Amino acid sequence: METALRSTKQRRHFLQPCSNTAARRYQMALVTIGDVTKEYPNGTTYLEIAEEYQPQYEDDILLVRINGKLRELHKKVKFDCRLEFFTGRDQPGIQTYHRSATFLMLKAFYDVVGAEKIEKVTVDFSLGKGYYIEPHGSFALTEELIDRVKARMHEYVEEKIPIMKRSENTDDAIELFHRHRMYDKERLFRYRRVSRVNIYSIGGFEDYYYGYMVQNTGYIKYFDLVLYDDGFMLMLPQKENPKEVPIFEAEKKQKLFQVLKESVKWGERLNVSHVGELNEVIAKGDISRLILIQEALQEKKIAEIAEKVTYERDKKFVMIAGPSSSGKTSFSHRLSIQLKAQGMIPHPIGVDDYFVNRADSPKNPDGSYNYEVLECLDVEQFNKDMMALLAGDTVEMPRYNFKTGMREYHGDMLKLGRDDILVIEGIHCLNDRLSYSLPAESKFRIYVSALTQLNVDEHNRIPTTDCRLLRRMVRDARTRGASAQDTIRMWPTVRRGEEQYIFPFQESADMMFNSATVYELAVLKQYAEPLLFGIPRDLEEYMEAKRLLKFLDYFLGVNSETIPNNSIIREFIGGSCFRV
Repeated sequence: METALRSTKQRRHFLQPCSNTAARRYQMALVTIGDVTKEYPNGTTYLEIAEEYQPQYEDDILLVRINGKLRELHKKVKFDCRLEFFTGRDQPGIQTYHRSATFLMLKAFYDVVGAEKIEKVTVDFSLGKGYYIEPHGSFALTEELIDRVKARMHEYVEEKIPIMKRSENTDDAIELFHRHRMYDKERLFRYRRVSRVNIYSIGGFEDYYYGYMVQNTGYIKYFDLVLYDDGFMLMLPQKENPKEVPIFEAEKKQKLFQVLKESVKWGERLNVSHVGELNEVIAKGDISRLILIQEALQEKKIAEIAEKVTYERDKKFVMIAGPSSSGKTSFSHRLSIQLKAQGMIPHPIGVDDYFVNRADSPKNPDGSYNYEVLECLDVEQFNKDMMALLAGDTVEMPRYNFKTGMREYHGDMLKLGRDDILVIEGIHCLNDRLSYSLPAESKFRIYVSALTQLNVDEHNRIPTTDCRLLRRMVRDARTRGASAQDTIRMWPTVRRGEEQYIFPFQESADMMFNSATVYELAVLKQYAEPLLFGIPRDLEEYMEAKRLLKFLDYFLGVNSETIPNNSIIREFIGGSCFRV
């Protein structure tokens, strides 16, 4: 029954939801949801409470936050607490849904094909609104097989099979995954400091996952499987509409797919596809060699891009775009060096120098400045200057002062000769609205992003957004004095800007470059962990900080001393030889 807090003493207690109360003496707990507080018997599951509140939600309740801590619905009430429910419209909820759907797909795939025929099934990377899955073994991957797996998944959804969770000793978990021939997981747990591991199971199929699961298979109603290339796509709903499965449009992702697939091949070539393999390299003392090989691979790719730009002599503007913390600035400098080696005379230009004065910048609804939209740039002046340069005129180039919020001029004059070329970088560079007056044949477009080529294990992928978030967090703290809390708070706004202003144009690029390195998360770990630990537990951003700390705990740390000073990672941790 609903509890009215009548006395002043009771009201004071309500503000301290985990304190001892008279209710506990009677095996009852006060549970607060929104503005309503009710009594529930200790031992009541959060699933039972969620079912009571489900009519108030448009989408299924998937997860609960208890006094600031995420929990699965099978957990039980033990003390007075404040609850918050998450559905697929919330980030923790949709992450839980995607993880659970992946687990369900693997259960169905192993059951249909037969475990004895499967070498392994790898969740390689995110592509569009789904995951690219590549199975390996003694079977033929056909449309008919994929349809059978999908049908089996729907059967399991109807059966509402419980997703069970148990805790195993780490040594026992290592033996378990060896028996299951999940060798990447076996290797991963050899470097885990924790003494116990949570094992999930669906109808006897066991696996490990980095994060939480839904209560049973009945929650996983929306998905699709699409045969593609050497594997298939697991298409999943997004938090904008958690009941709609997006259609896979392969033709709109071909270039990105090839770059992502190349990244997987790089990892295989380096023998570092998963965190356990990276930790082995670190433990053996071979990390310096791995760093040099990785940097050499990137330099080779940059040289190939420079050669292609030089081959097309009519190009005068290299337009480099990419999402936040993709390393665009360092890439533009390294590309300029390679262009110089090809006989060109490159001039790096940052579109940010064409920001309108801060007082004239567009604002978000909350009053903060919006630096993601095209309107934050003086597009007219940019086009006027670029066309003047193309015509052979001398132009005074601006510099934006980020401290004063003003565009300034200091006599930086520029004139293009026959072999001169402008290397322009900015998040809108692939959008023709930025360079509307420049002839299309004069532009060479490059898309840069940190497309993580490393995964936790064969079934737990590392989102590229996590890599970029950690990069930005470390850089913001070093260069702007921003806290990790500030970076996490603004990240959703940054991501929305990327979805709207960057990703729609990525397939228009002439070439793509992956700026991620297999070793960088082991390096970023030592810089990011102190920042994340600095976020107080009572703040909204703590939940994300805790998730990232758990993630970084998979990695052995790496000292940054052996990283070359022209490395893209230097843009974030410091020590770069470029002005970044």
